[in-house]
Amino acid sequence: MAQRAGRAVRRAIASSPAAETAAVTEAAYAIQQPVTSGRQISVTSIRGGAGKSTVAALLALTYAHYRSDPVLAVEADPALGTLPHRLGAREVRWSGTDLAQIVDPSMLITDLTGYLLPFPGGGWLLPGSQGAIGTRLDIDTYRVVMTSLRRYFATTVVDCETLPTEVARTALVTTQARVLVSPATPEGVVATRSILDWVGGVHPGMLPTTVVVLSHVAPDTGLDLRKAVEHLGIGGAVVLPLPYDRHLAAGGAIRTELLGERTLQAAARIAAEVMNRAVSRGPGKQRPGQSGPAAASGGHAPGPGHTPGPGPGPGSASAPGPAPASAQPYGTPPYGAPSEGAPPYGTPSYGASPEGAPSYGTPSYGASSSPPPPGAPSPRG
Repeated sequence: MAQRAGRAVRRAIASSPAAETAAVTEAAYAIQQPVTSGRQISVTSIRGGAGKSTVAALLALTYAHYRSDPVLAVEADPALGTLPHRLGAREVRWSGTDLAQIVDPSMLITDLTGYLLPFPGGGWLLPGSQGAIGTRLDIDTYRVVMTSLRRYFATTVVDCETLPTEVARTALVTTQARVLVSPATPEGVVATRSILDWVGGVHPGMLPTTVVVLSHVAPDTGLDLRKAVEHLGIGGAVVLPLPYDRHLAAGGAIRTELLGERTLQAAARIAAEVMNRAVSRGPGKQRPGQSGPAAASGGHAPGPGHTPGPGPGPGSASAPGPAPASAQPYGTPPYGAPSEGAPPYGTPSYGASPEGAPSYGTPSYGASSSPPPPGAPSPRG
């Protein structure tokens, strides 16, 4: 109670409504900036228990809520991953291995969603297994799934195995941005620094597209956050904290309405920073068609006023518009202007797809518009 009272007093004295609104709008623009090809984001860590699946679930929920185009969460850690559990999946019928056997370029997104699980906000989940103990994901299956699904989903968050497994290494070098989750402890920082050195040795351009999340799994870990950020930021990676949250620490399905204010702010800031790097835009760089203080930097945490609300799902018919002055972290902020010469994903009107290519997010995810290939398992209803 004393800590809460102290934070409330500090907010009342030091907060500026204008600055908070600007920070919220900047994060919203960064998360919702248009993409002209699927952006894939890998989430991994040096060891289990660091909060990897929790961070992957938070990113998937944030993108699904903010964006109107299709968002997919992929569990690439079937042996130890808890992504389906964190996203509230009550049943698992089809896994990535099953989908790799039946996916076909002629399939539409409505065909695929029969094999996926919906999660709050309008996103889709592809589990890594059907709950079997010791299930592994081979590298060929991973490549088939990720290559095939990229054309259907604007944003894909991949919950990878812990390093240095083969799938995790492949994900690091093939995705457009990567998130490395580190426990907010001195030991975790040292181990994560060694991984960053290895990543920089693989390719120098990978560090600037890497976001390190310092996950606080306990209220007080005794870590000097400022020194940890300086140590891990060498080489170009950005380092952001994820504060301790009792709801996240309790496990189970993540419900955004039960998350603390600081956690919601941190989740929005991390999602904005990752999206900036997934489209190769650093902090402070403006998107095409954007001007003013709402530039998509993602470098500031959204301010208070985070009340969750239903966000637009895939195929939403909400039209793009200017940013409302009172945009909230989990409200429905504006959609950015499309990149020059190419429409963004999630355009309210999904026109005809190029010949031989499926459409990007049909407004209605009802029955399959065409039957699956011969011999394919029947999709779930």
